[in-house]
Amino acid sequence: MSVETIIEVRNVSKWYGAFQVLTDINLTVRKGERIVICGPSGSGKSTLIRCFNRLEAHQEGDIVVDGIHLHAKMRNISDVRRNVGMVFQHFNLFPHMTVLMNCMVGPMWISGVPEAEARARALKYLDRVRIPEQANKFPVQLSGGQQQRVAIARSLCMQPAVMLFDEPTSALDPEMVSEVLETMTGLAKDGMTMVCVTHEMGFARAVADRVIFMNAGQIVEEAKPDEFFSNPRHERTKLFLGQILKH
Repeated sequence: MSVETIIEVRNVSKWYGAFQVLTDINLTVRKGERIVICGPSGSGKSTLIRCFNRLEAHQEGDIVVDGIHLHAKMRNISDVRRNVGMVFQHFNLFPHMTVLMNCMVGPMWISGVPEAEARARALKYLDRVRIPEQANKFPVQLSGGQQQRVAIARSLCMQPAVMLFDEPTSALDPEMVSEVLETMTGLAKDGMTMVCVTHEMGFARAVADRVIFMNAGQIVEEAKPDEFFSNPRHERTKLFLGQILKH
């Protein structure tokens, strides 16, 4: 694993019972790279990125994240999760905590950051996602787009080496999608390493260094955005793009 590599996936397979959801996946993500993973529902996209912070366990192959080997008997899962931010479809904010406390709790409880430093860090990243005025509200008082931006700020407060996004706009009303994509685009411009599962092809064109297409638990195609959209090689990719770009 080179100095520039942040995630390395070698021959990874995973099953749910008798159903194989990932088959012989190989992927390298370099520091500062922005990867978009797309594909039809059930293709294994979300399962794959959930393996990167051990929310899902793989049964075969090797995954190394920021120098840490992920395996069944590992005891340092918290080390990986400190280094890997995760933004989900449905925000997963603590409803009984203010926005500020949602952002402070991880650094304080997981990393042992003093309260004053955690507060300063939370306010910094709430400003970074352009909602500092929401700090003392509770999640229920925010729009879906605002809640997702809080979720991004919360992950940034852990100062991760890489950010994972699992269809971060799919649960949002259409008018709220752009504010979240703008926030993610800003992170990309800042040089954040990102792996994003999404169907937002405009975002993929504008931000991704590479686009990966998955189908039936396998990586079918991998290319730079210009090549991926203008000259897809595989018929399954062409079919997918033909369907999704109609909308």
